[in-house]
Amino acid sequence: MKILGITGGVGAGKSTVLSYMEQKYGARVIQADLVAFGLQQPGTDCFEKIIRLFGSEIQSEDGSIDRKKLAAVVFADKELLSRLNQIVHPAVKEKIWEEIRKERERNAVPFVVVEAALLLEDHYDEICDEIWYIYTEPSVRAARLAASRGYSEEKIRQIMKNQLCDEEYRRKCKFVIDNSSDFVENTYDKINRGLIEHGFL
Repeated sequence: MKILGITGGVGAGKSTVLSYMEQKYGARVIQADLVAFGLQQPGTDCFEKIIRLFGSEIQSEDGSIDRKKLAAVVFADKELLSRLNQIVHPAVKEKIWEEIRKERERNAVPFVVVEAALLLEDHYDEICDEIWYIYTEPSVRAARLAASRGYSEEKIRQIMKNQLCDEEYRRKCKFVIDNSSDFVENTYDKINRGLIEHGFL
């Protein structure tokens, strides 16, 4: 059973690709953000470490971590962001490994898809057989982010500036899916071709 990594810039439409692979082919989709969210719930090891580092100021009334408060703190302090990542990222990667091992034992899905914003930066090539890049033209990404999330032009520019450049993604990924088209069927055709040509089916 092969492991496929999916990455790309914010607004590229990675969720469209993941949903198609899950629904059309029955792939197991693992999203690092959702894994991280689960690992930061009260009672977990990550939760205790984060509260020890940041204090109760980042907690909501119900005792859970208020992600907005936490984000406001770490994005104003790169050292704290680094320390948070040192707590969360290894735990997320280990949890994903654990889920992959379970899927291999069950042997019930054709392949596993792992998606993470920092897939390349966090060296998920150690886990994945291949990493694919979901490319979308910057103007299309900006329009989608403005429409779906209400982001301002300034916020979109800032986000894009902090992500890997297109050349870096293409250099490190085995296959590129262009998701710029208004017709999602074009994206589906590329996914189908890639999965067959790269031996995932």
